Amino acid sequence: MKCMSREFTYAEAGVDRDLRAKSKAALTALEQTYNFSRHGKIIKLPYGNIFPVVNGYFDFVIEGIGTKTLLSQLANKYDTIGIDGVAMAVNDVIRSGAKPIAVVDNIHAQVSSPHLVSEWMKGIMKGATEAECFVPSGEIGDVAELIKGVVEGKGFDMIFACMGELSKEDVVFGNNIKAGDVVIGLRSSGIHSNGISLARKVLFKQWGGKYEPFDVADGFERELIYEVLEPTRIYVKPVLNLAKNRKIKGLVHVTGDAYLKFNKLMKFSKGIGFEFNNFKPQPIFQLIQETALEMGGVISDEEMLKTFNMGWGFAVIADREDGDYIIDSFEKNGVETEQIGRVTDSRKIVALYKEKKNEL
Repeated sequence: MKCMSREFTYAEAGVDRDLRAKSKAALTALEQTYNFSRHGKIIKLPYGNIFPVVNGYFDFVIEGIGTKTLLSQLANKYDTIGIDGVAMAVNDVIRSGAKPIAVVDNIHAQVSSPHLVSEWMKGIMKGATEAECFVPSGEIGDVAELIKGVVEGKGFDMIFACMGELSKEDVVFGNNIKAGDVVIGLRSSGIHSNGISLARKVLFKQWGGKYEPFDVADGFERELIYEVLEPTRIYVKPVLNLAKNRKIKGLVHVTGDAYLKFNKLMKFSKGIGFEFNNFKPQPIFQLIQETALEMGGVISDEEMLKTFNMGWGFAVIADREDGDYIIDSFEKNGVETEQIGRVTDSRKIVALYKEKKNEL
């Protein structure tokens, strides 16, 4: 009898997207608090809500880095992980068209040693400077009973909240997308801060994978741990520069659930679907799949497309006739940009990858 390969999935790695979706149904209870909004009605958008203030609207998001902090400990490198935290928060805020104005951090540490805190601040400062928003406050709690590190005494978790402001004219509602519109992708810097739980368990011996952290895999020029730790790209400046021209119909931060994230736009623009046909995954993504095979398992193409950004960290949806203008605008701002797909009337998310059709 032929032995079946083990299938590596994000759920098996500890992130069950179906269970998470069911759990999020409980969040609707919070809508009972919307009556406390002092200046008007809460506005629901595809990726969160904005609320009115005296002179416009505020967007508020909270994000974490997840298990990428474990890789920071494994590498004994702490000066860039704060960039990821800022990036995850500010890139989420701009999806509504909001300009990030402030970021705050909440760090839970096994031990908040002066050296660690100093190194964390380097990344946070660099990220906040790139996003052009200030950090008015934060919190560092010593919770050794809650946090256990890969390296004794150096465990930590990072959560970031970001406040953004926008006027009524700036809001990207995502409700007028139609078949024939184009999807334009902005290049990622690599794996970013998503799918790390799956990548860790395939790549690194610490979690049952193949490599030691400072191994240099074939075809790579630097140690593998640094390849995965490459900070998340911040898209604030180029996206907001484009938003001033009001040619944007939808914005997507390609993070957790990857290309499944586009289904939220399908709830606001009825009758549409998406077809993606242009992927340029960096070598790290191919290594993850190939290493899974070497470990006696498999990560399907579909699972990769549901878990990783596959080369594009942010996406813009716009009218077809505006596509070339938008690509030129981003290229002038130094961001590699290409059309990666189109809007259809299929009511499905389809990815044409490796000459195969994957329905996500």
